[in-house]
Amino acid sequence: MDDTTMASPVVPAAAVKQRADARRNRRRILAAAREQFGEQGLDVQMEQIARAAGVGVGTVYRHFPAKEDLLQALADERFVWFAEKAREAIDDPDPWNGFREFMRESGRVTAEDRALSEAMDQLPGLCTAAAEKVRLHELSRELIERAQASGAMRADFSADDVPSLMRGLARATATHGGGAPAMSWERYLEIMLAGLRA
Repeated sequence: MDDTTMASPVVPAAAVKQRADARRNRRRILAAAREQFGEQGLDVQMEQIARAAGVGVGTVYRHFPAKEDLLQALADERFVWFAEKAREAIDDPDPWNGFREFMRESGRVTAEDRALSEAMDQLPGLCTAAAEKVRLHELSRELIERAQASGAMRADFSADDVPSLMRGLARATATHGGGAPAMSWERYLEIMLAGLRA
């Protein structure tokens, strides 16, 4: 039988609409979760996210059976963005500037996203899994090796040190109970970068 005689499966319009609705609901849940976790931290309940997304709590659990699944999806999105920034930094003709800008962008997002900063501190395994999916360790290593080869970065720093630095930044700039952070992320990062210069 040749390909021209094989009939394509007919997908009912209702099934297509259902899939489109499911994708739309997933996007709404993720957007609401990022906002709720970002404002209130990791203690937000699934019911609050459902209300903010305008869906039933059952819909949230169909997409994300546990809160950890939802947090993992949010972390995965963030780490895709981190990987994109790392690739942009690798393309910078000035290796030190590329590394510095990558760290500045990463620091800014970590400080502004309460859920991410708390996850880095309290759920490091979740962030490690997200980083592995986008090969962030390899990208960080390339950034660091370029800066070291240029003579701008101290030779004893490695990609294995980056997660600890980011967790330190997350702790130092965390807000507790809505108060001001113990230290501005910009100051923390500048001190950290000064220590990495050759």
